[in-house]
Amino acid sequence: MATMTIAKALNEALRKALDTDPKVVLMGEDIGKLGGVFRITDGLQKDFGEERVIDTPLAESGIVGTAIGLALRGYRPVVEIQFDGFVYPAYDQIVTQLAKMHARALGKIKLPVVIRIPFGGGIGAVEHHSESPEAYFAHTAGLKVVTPSTPQDAYWMLQQAIESDDPVIFQEPKRRYWDKGEVDTEAIPAPLHKARTVLEGTDLTLVAYGPMVKVCLEAAAAAAEEGRSLEVVDLRSLSPMDFDAIQASVVKTRRLVVVHEAPVQLGTGAEIAARITERCFYHLEAPVLRVGGFHTPYPPARVEEEYLPGLDRVLDAVDRALAF
Repeated sequence: MATMTIAKALNEALRKALDTDPKVVLMGEDIGKLGGVFRITDGLQKDFGEERVIDTPLAESGIVGTAIGLALRGYRPVVEIQFDGFVYPAYDQIVTQLAKMHARALGKIKLPVVIRIPFGGGIGAVEHHSESPEAYFAHTAGLKVVTPSTPQDAYWMLQQAIESDDPVIFQEPKRRYWDKGEVDTEAIPAPLHKARTVLEGTDLTLVAYGPMVKVCLEAAAAAAEEGRSLEVVDLRSLSPMDFDAIQASVVKTRRLVVVHEAPVQLGTGAEIAARITERCFYHLEAPVLRVGGFHTPYPPARVEEEYLPGLDRVLDAVDRALAF
């Protein structure tokens, strides 16, 4: 057992994958000598060489296209998109080629490509550096989409993603990179696509993923001071999504609030609300409520705290749900 930041846990996971499988290669902008802008790949090029930790040109479409070619030749490429807003030039390669190749080849072709994307706001960045593109990819058949919220999950989920024969969009909550936690490197990891109940409760379920899990735990602590018992479920995987875990929690608590940074409009919360309403209609004592970003472009850093869902907005939704 060791205490690590999420950033360090990801670095250790990549190191373990490179050491275990000679077919694993890392690709991305400034990931080699610099170690990545968030230092997730720090020291890996020095230890594994320039042929396995590859500094690429600033060309996201070319990076993903090359990764597809490498995967077709038997490699397991792990691509870093430097910032979330930089993924869009590669969107065509991801949804038109990467996601569809397996189906197009009637299952005969496997594409074990992992695309790492630091996502979300909260770091005071400039334009195009604080997006939440998860719904685009979760909407695309053929892609797995996962996101850790703790160092333990960061360490194990990244290794599981690399071992997968399917393409995986691996979203890293960048404002949580420096959060610390215990990592058991000898543990038996939970299944990659299984949600996790991080706090038991009886009055209402909060469902979140990535950067919002911490906010929901803070909301649950604040609500507990008023005698309210909130359950917090970390989705971990957005595609496929563990609806059974959400349903089991909602059957118990009878109320659900879904929280994510991305805009509420047509976000992942909308799908969760619809599915759980279908599954739990006779159990629910209040409509499923959603808390998220606004339907606007991500704002300048000086006002991003007004945009990001925080403790007050989550607790307001909790109050509204409990008022029914």
